[in-house]
Amino acid sequence: MKRFTGACLLLLTAGGAAAQEAVDAPVGLPAVRVSSPRVALQDPATAFAMPVTALRFEPAVDVQARNQAENQADVAIRGGIFENTGFRLGSASLADPQTGHYFGEIPVAPAMISAPRVLTGTDNALGGFNAGVGTVDYDWRRIRTGGEFSIAAGEYDSRRVSLYAGAVGASSWAGATPAVDVEWSRSTSAGSVPFGDHRLQRADARLQLAGPGSQTDLFYGYQAKFFGWPNLYTPFGFDETENLETALVAFNHRRWRGAGDWMEIGAFWRRNKDDYAFNRFAPVGPVHPFQHTTWMSGAAASGRVEWAGLTVNYDARVSADDLKSTALIYGRFHSRSYAKACVVPEQSWRIDERRVLTLKAGATYDDTNRDGFALSPLVELDYLETQRDDSTRRLYLSYAESTQVPTYTALNSNPSAGLFRGNPNLGRAVSRNLEAGAEERSGGWQAQVAVFHRQDDHLVDWTFRRGVTARTANPVDIGTTGAEAVVRWSAPRTELTLGYSVLGKRADYGGAAVDASFYALNYPRQRLTAAMVIRAGSGVELQMDNELRRQEDNPLRTAGGSDAVISSFGVFYRPPKVPNLTVSLQVDNLWNTSFQEIPAVPAARREVSTGMAVRW
Repeated sequence: MKRFTGACLLLLTAGGAAAQEAVDAPVGLPAVRVSSPRVALQDPATAFAMPVTALRFEPAVDVQARNQAENQADVAIRGGIFENTGFRLGSASLADPQTGHYFGEIPVAPAMISAPRVLTGTDNALGGFNAGVGTVDYDWRRIRTGGEFSIAAGEYDSRRVSLYAGAVGASSWAGATPAVDVEWSRSTSAGSVPFGDHRLQRADARLQLAGPGSQTDLFYGYQAKFFGWPNLYTPFGFDETENLETALVAFNHRRWRGAGDWMEIGAFWRRNKDDYAFNRFAPVGPVHPFQHTTWMSGAAASGRVEWAGLTVNYDARVSADDLKSTALIYGRFHSRSYAKACVVPEQSWRIDERRVLTLKAGATYDDTNRDGFALSPLVELDYLETQRDDSTRRLYLSYAESTQVPTYTALNSNPSAGLFRGNPNLGRAVSRNLEAGAEERSGGWQAQVAVFHRQDDHLVDWTFRRGVTARTANPVDIGTTGAEAVVRWSAPRTELTLGYSVLGKRADYGGAAVDASFYALNYPRQRLTAAMVIRAGSGVELQMDNELRRQEDNPLRTAGGSDAVISSFGVFYRPPKVPNLTVSLQVDNLWNTSFQEIPAVPAARREVSTGMAVRW
């Protein structure tokens, strides 16, 4: 608590200094991207930025990292686990059929995509895919002429370099203007703990045609990651490594006629190669024991249209996957096709010129060629009030069901031996979410609050039993009750975002022998986030992210206790006479906490780096 108090005092002191600089004109740092308006630091200290970077201190998301989040991170929403959080990029629902640990392996530069939106409840039921709790949603950003070159160096022999450049054509074709952008990034580090090294690299290219009412993108990205960490996935004291290669091809086309009438179609292809070593020093011969390659491709169409006096929201998608593995060979199948169709009509009634009541209700159909189909209802009642100063207030009540099927690590791991023990008979999980909430916007203020109860049945969790050197895939019926609130204030000199959530759970593993849970029961009972950006004048900007959490007790956690304060801090200077140059000093894990975000996985230590960026 003293550390959190210190962080707050540091922010308040900086805010006072900023107020004294009122005689100076505010100097904003020109951003090639804004990864998230609710997170202060847009880059990590010692690795290059990835889509997951913007989620590290996002109030609505819990990122549980192994080493740095950019190396490997599990993304959980509202007390869920890493495998019931989906990712959507444009029209593409991206996932990895082997394991949810790789859902966030998206080889796309943050400069090419929008800030993330977190979809829950009815939004997730409509826009998500095979994701029981929530979906992190990105759009393709419009290309602008310009770019950025950045370098940084820090502790533990850390180095990173990134280059992004975009160019918009001078002439149009069929009413649309062509554009192109490219990106390349690389980072290396010896690691903040022994054998915690990494080598990361990414290369992207995108073609775009953009007009006043449409945008078409064609993208290719490749990312290679090697990283090591003790107890990376198992709690047995070994130095483990991952070697990942991810490639993504995506096509996306979006048309719109105002905010209420739009259509988006697209297709994608993704390949992920994984070479996992339980013991990096073991003589493994020509073939490592855990090698996996997955392929996933799909097509989708979604939108919103006026039809027969109603507004109709729709989403339809198909996809297929395939697995090649040296270890995941014990299940009933290694390929699967998926289909989803969702139609949600909505009707609005205007109470008066400033108040509108909207009801939407529909259903989602999910199916695969390996499981039975599921029909899931959703309904939402929405009240919207607009004031003369354009401030708004929204109240809503909703109920939604979502379903998902297990990944191949759970289905095809050896059920009776080995490090990871699967269950080929695992079936479709069902999530039922009842929620009420409110949102308000006025001037520079935004606030939202939600209370919910979610019942997850047949959720696949990985559990531990004393005396058994393995983790086991077990289904669990689990009820989660919670509340979350986010308040954001924005002014020319200061931006402040506060988030708070509280969660409680009840779990039933049936007759399974379970002594501890790695994921479903690894959650913060209370979590407070605080993000601050202060433009102190004369080209100086201070940025700080903080997280205070009280974690559910877990017998697998071996260090750091159940309470933690985690902070990242950065000072950025843009010389007034050299407006395109920014120099920086950043610190990750400012208080050097040893809290284990995933039980038994050591925390990364404090890391300090200095950097320079040139924008044009």
